[in-house]
Amino acid sequence: MKVIVDNKIPYIQGIIEQLADEVIYLPGKAFTPEIVKDADALLTRTRTQCNRQLLEGSRVKFIGTATIGFDHIDTEYCKEAGITWSNCPGCNAGAVEQYIHAVLQLLQREKGIDLQHSCLGIVGVGHVGSRIDRLAKHLNMRVLHNDPPRADQGEEDFCSLQQIAEECDIISFHTPLIKEGIYKTFHLADNDFFRQLKKRPYIINTSRGEVIDTQAILTALNERTISGAVIDVWENEPDINRELLDKVFIGTPHIAGYSADGKANATRMVLEAYCRFFGKEMNFKIAPTETPHDAYDPNEEIRILQQYNPHRDCEALRAHPERFEQLRGDYPLRRE
Repeated sequence: MKVIVDNKIPYIQGIIEQLADEVIYLPGKAFTPEIVKDADALLTRTRTQCNRQLLEGSRVKFIGTATIGFDHIDTEYCKEAGITWSNCPGCNAGAVEQYIHAVLQLLQREKGIDLQHSCLGIVGVGHVGSRIDRLAKHLNMRVLHNDPPRADQGEEDFCSLQQIAEECDIISFHTPLIKEGIYKTFHLADNDFFRQLKKRPYIINTSRGEVIDTQAILTALNERTISGAVIDVWENEPDINRELLDKVFIGTPHIAGYSADGKANATRMVLEAYCRFFGKEMNFKIAPTETPHDAYDPNEEIRILQQYNPHRDCEALRAHPERFEQLRGDYPLRRE
């Protein structure tokens, strides 16, 4: 049993060796057809494009990605080739909630947003979006939800994207990247979307960079159609648009979901899927180091930014945008 593992997956070393005969650790972009041809399984993240070019002619039977997103996996080719794949839905929902909570506190503290009298639009109400919904209600915000697949299944309490555009003071995107079809999210926020905005909202994107058209949001910032933006995910990562980075309120290197807790969840979930597929016993435990309970202020507004302040990651990215991949890959995992 040979397994190739992305070397940025934390907490996995020492465990996967007990579940395979041979383990090779590589950077995500270093997976090549020559290297994977005799592997039985790949344990990856988003930087490995698992497609025909990589996999054809290999003996790979299982791909586990330690991420929520799976747009880097060619699922149709895997089906054709008889390759089982697994992702980790919801693994980092708590981490993204922590990121959004900190952002909302900063918008209130530094931009004068009165959260209790503001409307938050959530675009995509899945594992993460549902957590953001509960958070916003905890903060006594009015919340609107947009999720066409759920609405089309007959679920209630969903509205159109146009209503979101017209009524919301803050709009946060939590959709998967879907490039085609009736639920397409590629460039969901395009020039037409920004033209519909009525209240000069703040835009937050922690989903996928391609959900927002970079030139469209730059135009919206320049024309003051929006009051500002918080961008964690970017088109063309790691070669991000420097002008957009300079203009946003907060820009971070795709780390909203990078808590120690979220990473532990993802590693546990990907190993469990691996064990189920290969019939291995699951006698392992993965848990990040505990943080002392008295380390933070009991006041929630103070505590949230003590635990995590995205300005730090923004400053690091603005200082060295050329190090996007390094800042992401060597990120010091935070506790939720």
